[in-house]
Amino acid sequence: MTHDRTATVRTVVVTGASAGIGRACAVAFAARGDRVALIARGRAGLDGAVRDAELAGAAQVLAVETDVADPAQVEAAAQRVEDAFGRIDVWVNAAFASVFAPFTEISPEEFRRVTEVSYLGYVYATNAALRRMLPRDSGVVVQVGSAIAYRGIPLQSAYSGAKHAIQGFNEALRCELLASGTRVRSTMVQMPAVNTPQFDWVRSRLPMRAQPVPPIYQPEVAARAVLFAADHPARREYWVGASTAATLVANAVVPGLLDRYLARTGFDAQQTAEWRRAGDPDNLFHPVDSWEDFGAHGRFDDRARARSVQQRAAQLVGALCDGVVGAAGRVSSGLPAAAGGFVSRMRGRRSPQFRREE
Repeated sequence: MTHDRTATVRTVVVTGASAGIGRACAVAFAARGDRVALIARGRAGLDGAVRDAELAGAAQVLAVETDVADPAQVEAAAQRVEDAFGRIDVWVNAAFASVFAPFTEISPEEFRRVTEVSYLGYVYATNAALRRMLPRDSGVVVQVGSAIAYRGIPLQSAYSGAKHAIQGFNEALRCELLASGTRVRSTMVQMPAVNTPQFDWVRSRLPMRAQPVPPIYQPEVAARAVLFAADHPARREYWVGASTAATLVANAVVPGLLDRYLARTGFDAQQTAEWRRAGDPDNLFHPVDSWEDFGAHGRFDDRARARSVQQRAAQLVGALCDGVVGAAGRVSSGLPAAAGGFVSRMRGRRSPQFRREE
């Protein structure tokens, strides 16, 4: 599935679109002239995302206030998008919530809420998307994941569990889609640490202010990976950033050693030298950006990387492999006809006696 400005304009739905990776994704699709539907809870954040998408060049923009933890709201939002724009071509799941605290300090209600938003929200949204894509035999679902989908990290037990759950869910779903013969695809993009506003509004019981584990990337790096995945959904997943690749490889080879390494470094690496402020906002149960737009970026612009060499290299290799596979497919599809023609020609050259014996 490829796309350019001369192709048919697509309808793209993005959850978690009011800030962070979701907002950067909405702007990136808009810049290619797509219709974008923005789903999130915060009105001010959504309004800001609408302005960004319109300025970027979106064909049309629709914002729908939705809590993805509520399946009825998600279904209603999907129907509203189709009523306004027609069929949904791409659905990007990027909404999430988290709690920064040791597991023993997270209440059951908090753990449930993180799971409902960060895992079940993906399930409900994927279900709503597939309910519309499968009958048309067309569409792509992109799950925004994380290195944490494979490698749990201290102080983020609820979020780690949700991301692991998405990974298992998406693997099972892909198998079912492949078995069914549909052309609908689901793929997952495993992200590194990203400079988003979540570190200013996530519920936290840490003594110091929360931060992403360096190296930190800008949300536009993540958005470019999501666009590429939407265009090349045959691959089961994509890794973004050298830190993600290194973490996932290390976890596959020496997971016990990585446990001990994170036990020593994981607590300090997720906190700055600034004391956490008592009045910091908290978006777990209520959106912080209902009255204030926080934008796509967090407070780490001076430390965040605007590009990933690993990502670019992986995309070039992936595109090359796609080309090789496509060429091989074209050659193999031509073999039966070529073989048939060869056999016919050979039969025509056989002696009359041999042809009679056939």
